[in-house]
Formats: sequence, structure tokens, C-alpha cells
Amino acid sequence: MEKKPVPYRKTVFVCTNVRTDGRVACANPGRGGAELCESLKNAVKKLGLKGKVRVARSGCLALCEKGPNLFIYPEGEWRSGVSDKDVPDILKLLQG
Repeated sequence: MEKKPVPYRKTVFVCTNVRTDGRVACANPGRGGAELCESLKNAVKKLGLKGKVRVARSGCLALCEKGPNLFIYPEGEWRSGVSDKDVPDILKLLQG
């Protein structure tokens, strides 16, 4: 195993979990998890933060009913009930 420095200043993990058994999940149709992830990826790229901030799809973050959920590392910032209208506020966190 080779030890390397962390390649990004920040990573945003966005839940894109889908469930087909009828249970709620962040990226089930109409919930917006996958769309939120793509919106954040595009916004990070537009702001020139690509290579500094990574937006990554995540599996279940275990608070499905409150989702879509995301987690910002290394700050430890957690957001629930996130939608595209929250992207500007999230970008402020990422630029800081």
C-alpha cells in the first residue's frame, strides 16, 4: 500500500441510493438525489473548483426519510432535505 496526500481539499458525498422495494431513498424518482449530485458537479466545474473539490456519488447515508442527504469532508458538514435551490449555499461552503 502506498500512502499519498489527499488529492482534493474537499469532497462532497451525495446520496444517490435507489430502492426498488417501495422504501424511501434519496435518489428514488421524484426525490432528487441524482439530480442534485449532477447539479453540484456542474457547478463545481463552472466555478473552476475541479481538481480541488470532488463531488462523489454515495450509497445510502442512512437518513433516507430526511433526504436527499449529503456530507462534506473534511468539515463534517451534513445536510438533509437538500434540493437544487440549496446549491448556491453549498458552493459557499466549498469555496471557503
